[in-house]
Amino acid sequence: MSTSQRNGASASDDGDDDYMNMIFDDPAPVKESSFARTQRLKRESRARGIVKSKAQLAEEEEAAREKALSTSMLDDPRTKKSKGLAMMAKMGFTGGGLGKKTDDGQSQARTEPIKVSVKEDRSGIGLENEKKRKLREAAQEREVKTAKMDPDEYRERVRREREEARLEKQFWAAQRVAEGMDEEQSDIRHGSADEASPEEAESAKKPRSVSSRPLKSIPVLYRGLARHREEKERDRRMRYDLEQSLSRLPTYEDDLEDADDKKALGKGRTVYATAEDLDEEDEELNEYNALEIEERLKRVLEYLREKHRYCFWCKMAYEDLEMEGCPGLTEEDHD
Repeated sequence: MSTSQRNGASASDDGDDDYMNMIFDDPAPVKESSFARTQRLKRESRARGIVKSKAQLAEEEEAAREKALSTSMLDDPRTKKSKGLAMMAKMGFTGGGLGKKTDDGQSQARTEPIKVSVKEDRSGIGLENEKKRKLREAAQEREVKTAKMDPDEYRERVRREREEARLEKQFWAAQRVAEGMDEEQSDIRHGSADEASPEEAESAKKPRSVSSRPLKSIPVLYRGLARHREEKERDRRMRYDLEQSLSRLPTYEDDLEDADDKKALGKGRTVYATAEDLDEEDEELNEYNALEIEERLKRVLEYLREKHRYCFWCKMAYEDLEMEGCPGLTEEDHD
């Protein structure tokens, strides 16, 4: 019997039991039965057999990492028995930072570990900071533009840009019409191939140059169209020659080659020769391109009406300069 029980017994002898001061021994632990043990082992076995997903594994890994970082090495029982910590303790280390101390005895060194930032993607180091910087700069730029630009001014600018794009398409179309009509008129003036002499007909069968006349001989109204086409064709030919690794001269002629040889070497096709002044500066064209799109389009339309008696909006040629039946020069006149 314990002391408290004897005290309780003595108290009962006196006539009153002191139940508040009585202390009983802890009961003996319940012994686990074989059935309960079997059930417990089955539950543990099923838990070990469950295949965890990547998200669960990542969550457990993060939880273990956070727990390890939040636990001080001085409080970890595994590190208390380390030889390194024991040697530092002999030299007077009791915890805290290692470094120069201030006047009040506090260390200026770091006492907490550096925060670990785990990189889980495959992007380069510093990419996230660069993305954040660009997004921040873009947001600031939008704020500045929004603050400076009036809504009415913005709508007017968008309307103007769309109108200029529409006029540019009409201008290029009018240039193509003017160029085509000039070429057709030139062919009629010089006569067709059927009326040419035998020497001219034979020379017409030979590989001809698509364009070789100087650009400055072309009217400035559609000279930009011709220059753009020549530059585009030259770039295409350069890329083609580079891909095919051509080493022959396209204008080379051999008297011993027959028609099949020329066809196999690609000499029977059209040879492209660019204008000699393609890379030269054209002041007249630069001045013309500096004009407003409305003025350039107006000049081309006037050229079609005066020289060919053709209305770009009516899509027809008239018999005389009076052009009876045509409402006018502008598109608004034809609405």
